[in-house]
Amino acid sequence: MAAKTNLLGINRAGERLVVGATVAELVRAVETADSKGAMVVAVHQLAAAQDVAAIPTLITVLGYNNPGAAVAAVDGLVALGQDAVPALLEQIDGYNYGARAWAIRAVALIGDPRALPVLLETAKGDFALSVRRAAARGLGTIDWAKLPADQATSSQREVLEVLIGAAQDPEWVVRYAAMAAIEGLAKALVAPATQKPLLLACLQQTFHYDETPAVQARAGRALEVLGEL
Repeated sequence: MAAKTNLLGINRAGERLVVGATVAELVRAVETADSKGAMVVAVHQLAAAQDVAAIPTLITVLGYNNPGAAVAAVDGLVALGQDAVPALLEQIDGYNYGARAWAIRAVALIGDPRALPVLLETAKGDFALSVRRAAARGLGTIDWAKLPADQATSSQREVLEVLIGAAQDPEWVVRYAAMAAIEGLAKALVAPATQKPLLLACLQQTFHYDETPAVQARAGRALEVLGEL
């Protein structure tokens, strides 16, 4: 194993990589990594290749008990953008909760509207606050131009309803993410006449009455950016 790893330019501590390895070689480096540190380095290098052929392996890494490698895999998948979304959505439907949580983080950062159903459901009720936070934040970065106007309007209505609910989440980090997402949604509203009043009311309510100063400040920042404060 060590010989193969060194052939790819990764030392035993996982500290060095030879530039110019093929994707197949980089995949093998991930598969044969003999320590958590070596795995992290190998995944970073595979992610840096930005090749769609790396998607299956990057997604497999999400299920490993190695947070550093998972973060690197998420970064690589996000860099690949919409090409990674179908495979990520399949992973989200899987039985491995850890992998599902990382996959949700990835699709939330990509902003592809195909992920809307899972982001909406996750923001409403996932038991892990970090995953709810990621989903809520992702609802504010959807690329609405990829949907027809009528579909975008109805989807934005549903997103706003979920974000208003997230503004009441017991965890302040989720409420904070909801404020950031509401700001993002406000900038992309297809039907502002009907949806902006509800949106602004939520921001005002949070700005004046939320129990956490950081959340109040984030709502205030959103109002200021939107010219309402």
